[in-house]
Amino acid sequence: MHASLLEILRCPYCGSSLLVVENYAVVANDARARGDESGNDVQWGVLGCECCAYPVLDGVPILIADDATRHAMHTLEAGRPEDALVAVLGGSGSAAPPERLRGLVRGEVATYQEALSLLCGDAEGTWFLHHFSDPTYVAAEALLRAIAQDRWPVRGRTLDLCGGAGHLARVLDALSERDGGGSPDTVLADLHYWKLWLARRFTAREVAPVCCDANHPLPFAEDAFSLVLLLDAFPYVWHKRLLADEMTRLAGDDGVVVMPHLHSASGENFSAGDTLTPAAYQRLFTRLGARLFSDERMLDDVLERRVVDLSRDVTPEELGDEASLTLVAARSSELYRRHELPTTRGVDGEVAVNPLYRVERRGGSSILTLEFPSPEYEAEFGDCRRYMPDRVTIEADLTGRITPERIGPSYDELRERRVLIDAPVGYTPVRSA
Repeated sequence: MHASLLEILRCPYCGSSLLVVENYAVVANDARARGDESGNDVQWGVLGCECCAYPVLDGVPILIADDATRHAMHTLEAGRPEDALVAVLGGSGSAAPPERLRGLVRGEVATYQEALSLLCGDAEGTWFLHHFSDPTYVAAEALLRAIAQDRWPVRGRTLDLCGGAGHLARVLDALSERDGGGSPDTVLADLHYWKLWLARRFTAREVAPVCCDANHPLPFAEDAFSLVLLLDAFPYVWHKRLLADEMTRLAGDDGVVVMPHLHSASGENFSAGDTLTPAAYQRLFTRLGARLFSDERMLDDVLERRVVDLSRDVTPEELGDEASLTLVAARSSELYRRHELPTTRGVDGEVAVNPLYRVERRGGSSILTLEFPSPEYEAEFGDCRRYMPDRVTIEADLTGRITPERIGPSYDELRERRVLIDAPVGYTPVRSA
């Protein structure tokens, strides 16, 4: 945890500022673990306010007051940081034995995919592995890249709320305007520590993770962010009115709230959550002038015309029985225009074969076959076939470093169609036949 994060952290219960507690055992642990004499990083420690104390485990502050968190803090203060970390990771519902988790925290696991299998073996883990190419991500990423072209929405800190393992936080971090001082500009917040730990280790190493509960007041200062993002998770939060007010508070009068893929009560969704109608969602963000957009039209525009058209907002009635929608809320009308998407893609990590493809080597060529991990995944995300071919042959060996020179003229198209993805280093091994 970079010390600059303390500028915006607030206790979710009393609202006061948080400070690093001077505790001999914790400070000694911190110095040994991080090897950093600058004082800018808090790897292990305790934060205190006027009413509570919270642990920082492996760089992630846990701003939740419950028995598990208190136990972890006491274990940390007793000088056993690894025990505290293993207990919190194991308490996430992981079926992995403690010795496997110890190997994980000691760096004995090479890839995100392997770490994910230890921490989450259900359908959510499958979604996390393949998130970089599902239609929801494709549309949300395009929306963020479009908005960021105006620069002012990403000029300050940005927040990926309920952001899981940080797939979109990584996008925000790449789009943000850094101050050059080493302080993270993007904050990733989620209820589940194991997701944030995965982000810190693999997916979004440069962002600032904060473990907190979106059903309570959010642990950040007023007007702390120029952009607040929440993908998909809003229907699963019970205190929606509180959360909407909190997101508005954090964005302030000059910020932006972006909520892609809001499940609608008027349509049918997989794992819908506790949905509201489009009109009810819009009312919650009246103060920022929320506008609604059709997810179906947005994906069509991205795939067929390479645009994100925020001049074409729709009424709740026009959305009809669409399964989901996107909400954008900003006082500035500058945002609500047609945004052309750039034709080239940079690389923030390394180019890798999409894990949805099985790779068969044949001579100097690689034959890639699209294989969904389950019928349920295909039913929910099968629209990825609109841009991902069922089978493709690449005249190159894909077991080494993938570069434009190695792939040849088809490189840009394979990137655009998500056959090749910009993945964090060590994300996943190639699936071979």
